[in-house]
Amino acid sequence: MIISVLNQKGGVGKTTLSVNIATALALGSNKVLLVDADTQGSALDWHSSRVQEALFPVVGLAKPTLHKDIPELAGPYDHVIIDGPPRANDVARSAIMASHIVLIPLQPSPYDVWAADEIVKLIQEALVFRENIKALFIVNRKIANTAIGRDVSSALAGYPFALTQSIVGQRVAFAESAAQGLSVLEFEPKGAAAKEIKSLVHEIMEF
Repeated sequence: MIISVLNQKGGVGKTTLSVNIATALALGSNKVLLVDADTQGSALDWHSSRVQEALFPVVGLAKPTLHKDIPELAGPYDHVIIDGPPRANDVARSAIMASHIVLIPLQPSPYDVWAADEIVKLIQEALVFRENIKALFIVNRKIANTAIGRDVSSALAGYPFALTQSIVGQRVAFAESAAQGLSVLEFEPKGAAAKEIKSLVHEIMEF
């Protein structure tokens, strides 16, 4: 399965979700490839900072030919995760065309919902050529003890894509683990962040 994590808005946690989803799948005895399609190379930086043996390879491929290149790379792997670019551009379009599922992370604010509109439009354009592409919104970096505003839920209701029940919080463990090239599942296996990632991945696989 090829899963891309896309949103043109910065700070929504695309790379954090990508590396943690990839790790969760790898720890589940899956062969995983993580593709860094962002020219900033954050996933590659995360991988290079790792001391422990890598659970999966990470390759940089910020090219508008992803939809052609990834199927060839995907052969030996059960799952490919694409950490998408920060803008809705040709690379994002190509990532969507390569994907079975597009994950759209956003923080629980109307600003993030509005910013996601461009990615939604790109997905809808891609559906003309590939009808089987699926998409999910994910509330990410939710601040503890705050409610998800009704305005956000209402705004998302206008889109043809579902919102995951699983919510990922803004937790220190994500930053601390990333600094060591780890995921939260390795850093704090029994912590709240790890539980949230496990719940999210289970929901994605069920979807």
